[in-house]
Amino acid sequence: MAETALLLSLGGDNSITYAGVKGTGATGLITLDAHYDLRDGVSNGSPVRRLIEAGLDGTKVVQIGIADFSNSSEYAKRARDFGITVIPRSTLRSRSVSDVWAEAISIAGGKTFVDFDMDVCDRSVVPACPAAAPGGISADEIRQFAFLAGSSPLVIGADITEIDSTKDSSDERTVRLAALVVLELIAGYSTRE
Repeated sequence: MAETALLLSLGGDNSITYAGVKGTGATGLITLDAHYDLRDGVSNGSPVRRLIEAGLDGTKVVQIGIADFSNSSEYAKRARDFGITVIPRSTLRSRSVSDVWAEAISIAGGKTFVDFDMDVCDRSVVPACPAAAPGGISADEIRQFAFLAGSSPLVIGADITEIDSTKDSSDERTVRLAALVVLELIAGYSTRE
């Protein structure tokens, strides 16, 4: 962080989000994820819960793209109890990416970390994401979110997670999309003043 205004982390599973937020000193979190990541224990399904328990203000957490039918009601209740703002996948059908981003960044505030869990995307574009389901966001939508994150001076770090490249299709579409997310972040960052 002493050498950059935007730290990018590339991962395997979503547990790296915990280290990314703690390491950057972020005070807000935006996740693009099909799942709440509020499970008990220490796993790829628990970084958001662990961060809140470690002191991150739940009212500064925004979760975009939470999938219908991919989460239990217990975790939806936990998100409400923590004060997390949830913008489910269904909402993205009627709102623009830029409108959703503007809401998310205004809630997360200064020193925001963004988690790009690639299973937020439709399974057809991310076959190397074991937990992705049909009906997720499009490749273009995640690219737009990445550009907006990169261009926002409030964003100090981001990660790209939940890809098992050994499970990718022969055309490597998941890995290629993740690379495009990195490029969109950098392109957005280049517009900062």
